Amino acid sequence: MTVHFIGAGPGAPDLITVRGQNLVARCPVCLFAGSLVPREIIALCPRDARIVDTAPLDLDAITAEFVAAHNAGLDVARLHSGDLSVWSAMGEQIRRLESLGIPYTVTPGVPSFAAAAAVLGRELTLPGVAQTVVLTRTSGRASAMPPKESLAAYAATGATLAIHLSIHVLDEVVATLLPHYGADGAVAVVVRASWLEQIVIRATLATIGAKVRAEKIERTALILVGPALAARDFADSALYDANYDRRFRPSAEDSRGRE
Repeated sequence: MTVHFIGAGPGAPDLITVRGQNLVARCPVCLFAGSLVPREIIALCPRDARIVDTAPLDLDAITAEFVAAHNAGLDVARLHSGDLSVWSAMGEQIRRLESLGIPYTVTPGVPSFAAAAAVLGRELTLPGVAQTVVLTRTSGRASAMPPKESLAAYAATGATLAIHLSIHVLDEVVATLLPHYGADGAVAVVVRASWLEQIVIRATLATIGAKVRAEKIERTALILVGPALAARDFADSALYDANYDRRFRPSAEDSRGRE
């Protein structure tokens, strides 16, 4: 028996990976985050599967489900939204499984920041504009930020910031970012990226607060900030430059030299 941790993707049911879909379809037990994983994915479970919404469960209760499945020799599909590598609470579950000697696998999923960038139709790294994407958040009731991981420190780099779990303190976020990106700094808020009910707000740091309040957005939103969101006059990538010599494509100048 194996517990399969599966990133269910950002919301659209067809954005789960093929591997994840196949695991869900064959596992006789499915544990899922009920408020964030779409029911269309749960519908892939075998007809007689044990399906458990973990939203009302604590870690002990979730572990008890793993142990029961292990004792019965039943594989488990453990579904989390987005990708499992960030803010998934997978780490503590794996620690429990390792202490109990229960095997597990991890199948990645499409992360919310990638889905939001796709909705916006933007590349978050552009030549000469931004070459770094920082995934971060602000301190919350469940998790405080380590002292050295401040939003101001990341903003000082000028990188593209993907700020999670922070829409409820948007005014504080804006105040922190203004000295580094300016009032005209490009920002976007994407609510439930890839869901049918997704909301997209494009603005500047000076105007984003009013626009978000007008939509009454309070949760399940990602804040993206940085010059790459609005840049138009940027250099072409060297990747497709005719004069850039690549392993699989000699440069135009090099080709002429061989003639």
